[in-house]
Amino acid sequence: MPDHGIVVVGASAGGVEALASLAASLPADLPAAVFVVLHLPATGTSALPEILRRHGPLPAAHVKDGEPIEPGRIYVAPPDHHVLLRTGHVRLSRGPRENGHRPAIDPMFRSAAREYATRVIGVVLSGTLDDGTAGLLSIKSRGGIAVVQDPADALYPGMPGNALEHVTVDHVLAAASMGELLARLTAELADKPPGPAPSVMRV
Repeated sequence: MPDHGIVVVGASAGGVEALASLAASLPADLPAAVFVVLHLPATGTSALPEILRRHGPLPAAHVKDGEPIEPGRIYVAPPDHHVLLRTGHVRLSRGPRENGHRPAIDPMFRSAAREYATRVIGVVLSGTLDDGTAGLLSIKSRGGIAVVQDPADALYPGMPGNALEHVTVDHVLAAASMGELLARLTAELADKPPGPAPSVMRV
C-alpha cells in the first residue's frame, strides 16, 4: 500500500469546466495521486492535460501504460482507453465500452477500490446519465470516501444527481471548493485496507 492517497475523478458533459476549477483549487503539495477520466470521442486528441496544468499547480499528463503512481501528479485518461490502477502502477486497456464510453469512469473507480481500498477518494463531477455511480459504490464498499459535485454547481447535474440518489455520499460541494477538502482527507486516510478485495470485484 502507498503512503499517499489515491483520488479518482470522473466527469462528462460540462466536465472540462469542473475539472479546471478542481485543478485550480488543489495545493501544490497534495499528498495524493489524482486520476481523471473525462468522456471523450474515440478519435482525435485531448488537450485536457494542458488545460489542467494551466489552471492548477500540479503537473498533468496522459497516462502511459505501466508507469509508476506518484503523489502530486494528475494522470489523465487518453482517448479510447480505460485507465486501470494496479498496486504501484497504472495500466491502459482497450476493453469493452462501459456506459457507452471508453474511457469510462466505473472501470477506473472499481480498480482503484480493489487495489487501494481505504486510501481511495472517488469524485463525480458534471455529466449526464450515471457513469461513476457503480464505481462509487465499489469505493464505499472498500472503506473509501465518496465526494460529489453539488448538482447546483454542475453544468450537467445528471451524474452527480444519480450518484447522490444511489450512494451514501460523504461530501457534496462545488468543484472549486474541493481542493482544500481533498488535501485534508488524503492527510487523514487510513493506513490499511479492510481486507482482500472480493473476487466479484473484477476489472
